[in-house]
Amino acid sequence: MLLNFCRVACAAVLLAAAGSGCTLHQTDSALAVGAVPPSDQRPSDEGVAKGKLHFANGDYGLAERHFRAAVEANPKSAEAWLGLAASYDRLSRFDLAERAYERVIKLQGRTPAVLNNLGYHHLLRGQLGKARELLLAAAAKDPGNAQIQGNLRLLETWKSGDPVPSPRRG
Repeated sequence: MLLNFCRVACAAVLLAAAGSGCTLHQTDSALAVGAVPPSDQRPSDEGVAKGKLHFANGDYGLAERHFRAAVEANPKSAEAWLGLAASYDRLSRFDLAERAYERVIKLQGRTPAVLNNLGYHHLLRGQLGKARELLLAAAAKDPGNAQIQGNLRLLETWKSGDPVPSPRRG
């Protein structure tokens, strides 16, 4: 049953990922939580899967709760920290998001996904110069990434003070 829930959660995240500014995964293989037998899952896996599902549905408060539980269960889970940071961004808790991004960077470095999310973080804060710098760095590392390219297009049309864009639903 947990295995089916994880597959559904991962599928929902894949469908919604194209419309959200933040990326919750480093690669598509990171979404394969359902492929790991429940007895071999880390304590944070279920929290990450539930967090992704709630994030994809726009339930950022619930996503934050599950990602926070996941980082408490496994403080070395970069995926959980990245989801927590993205959730904090969508809740406009930028101070907490920055702390979570610092943890992600310590765990996995400045990957394209991390740079993309940080760029979006600064976009939400109205810091367009910093957002551009980070998104261009992400694009240099992963030029074909549609999420990064979408955020660069969003940046070009963004005006400081605009409301936070809602993720498109598929």
